[in-house]
Amino acid sequence: TAVAVGVLLATELSSEEFAGLASAGSVIGAALIAIPVSRLMDVHGRRPGLLLAYAIGIVGAVVVVIGAINGSFPLALLGLVAAGGGTTATLQSRYAATDLASPDRRGRSLATVVWATTIGSVLGPNLASPMGRFAESIGIPSLAGPYLLTMVVFLLSATLIFVFLRPDPLLAARASQRAAAGVTTATTRVKRSMREALAIIFSTPAALLGFAAIVLGHSVMVGVMSMTPVHLHHADATLEVIGLVISLHIAGMYAASPLVGIAADRFGRRPVIATGCGLLLVAVAVAGTASGHDSTRLAIGLAILGLGWSCTMIGGSTLLTDSVSLYQLPNVQGTADVMMGFAGASAGILAGVVIAFGSYAILSAIAAVMIVPLLLIAVQAAWRHPTRTAVDAAAD
Repeated sequence: TAVAVGVLLATELSSEEFAGLASAGSVIGAALIAIPVSRLMDVHGRRPGLLLAYAIGIVGAVVVVIGAINGSFPLALLGLVAAGGGTTATLQSRYAATDLASPDRRGRSLATVVWATTIGSVLGPNLASPMGRFAESIGIPSLAGPYLLTMVVFLLSATLIFVFLRPDPLLAARASQRAAAGVTTATTRVKRSMREALAIIFSTPAALLGFAAIVLGHSVMVGVMSMTPVHLHHADATLEVIGLVISLHIAGMYAASPLVGIAADRFGRRPVIATGCGLLLVAVAVAGTASGHDSTRLAIGLAILGLGWSCTMIGGSTLLTDSVSLYQLPNVQGTADVMMGFAGASAGILAGVVIAFGSYAILSAIAAVMIVPLLLIAVQAAWRHPTRTAVDAAAD
């Protein structure tokens, strides 16, 4: 909701050429915030890191509202960057679910957390219009309304984490590993450098494939999804129609995630990644050939886009986690999210430029070109390991 409404808010406060900066701002914010969050998690565990991310997100939502009230695009953009803290918390939460999970259940554990966001994610876009009317009733611009809800949701999420995320899963997993090894103190040096994390990723084929699936899958999703509201807006679609299309997209992202997680555990991470790439190609073909007046076709394409993202995100995240030791996990996972964020931000910025000077169809064609190489690599990897189980992934 924040990304979709942020694009429209940016268009209203500035011009269409800067619309991509809104989605890019949120994504860049999530990426930048992931750096201190992952480092805090390295030392103090998942809970403090998640609380920090939500706190920054709350401040960001407040700044967006202030920027909208004052008609200031730079201030609203700054708020969108900080509001990315909510995205950081959501993304890092999926990894928290894997800390204490056995390898053969890691995919479904991660997917369960992804699925848990379904209700809010689907309801959120449909609350944009009523929140807009509420905002107008108290003298605030309608497009700032959803960010009032964002403040409340982030605060509630932070409260639940503070109260119920005990014991800390990362610290508990490390303590369990030390106990199994007969070690009473943590002697393994924690790697905190992004350079070290990237070296680990690029030196491990399985980790590299998981990393690529996360980054490229997210880039394609962000680029196409973020400009769909603009494409619909050109055809004079109402906010309700835009909200419904985005809701179906988000349903595709999250609703089937438990099945995706089960598939990742049962059939392996690589086949799930390959399937996700195939779905992304189908999605951009369906959506990219739809006019702004064809909201039904766009909704179908965006739903498939969400499902493809789910496969690449869950399959890639689980494969990456399988391939890295417990003491390297927060840094490697955080680095993956940082790179995913910057890649998605670049996609968002370029998508705005393509829409301004080209078309939605051209944007979809570019997205297809981006995903084809990963599809070929993932299919080849899945073909080479046809009987590989999820438990075996870490040994690759």
